[in-house]
Amino acid sequence: MMTDPIADLLTRIRNACRGRRDQVALPHSRVKEAIARLLCDEGFLREVEVSGEQTRKSLVLHIRYSDGGEPVLTGIRRISRPGLRRYSSSEEAPRVRGGLGISILSTPVGLLSDREARRRNVGGEVICEVW
Repeated sequence: MMTDPIADLLTRIRNACRGRRDQVALPHSRVKEAIARLLCDEGFLREVEVSGEQTRKSLVLHIRYSDGGEPVLTGIRRISRPGLRRYSSSEEAPRVRGGLGISILSTPVGLLSDREARRRNVGGEVICEVW
């Protein structure tokens, strides 16, 4: 049994970037898929695929690299964890690296980036920071 599957997702992405892997596969969940699709929409991942059948689904994430071969995603950090939850209002949503990165928030309307949460005026749990 895994205690923190979101931290596992972030660690697998971080390790794939450092190891210059083209893709990484991991077990599927709706939250992991939502985080991966948000990272893809923000330009940190190239593509997100869901493969397999109902109970044996897997998530395949394709890492995005720059023209020089460096990963676009240079850092990723878990903020709210099972032992210490972190919440933020829409006005206080953390800005990452002066706006160069994003914070992912779990809000009542779904997972949103910090910019989108400020625009929609909703707060929530700060899941992670990506830059």
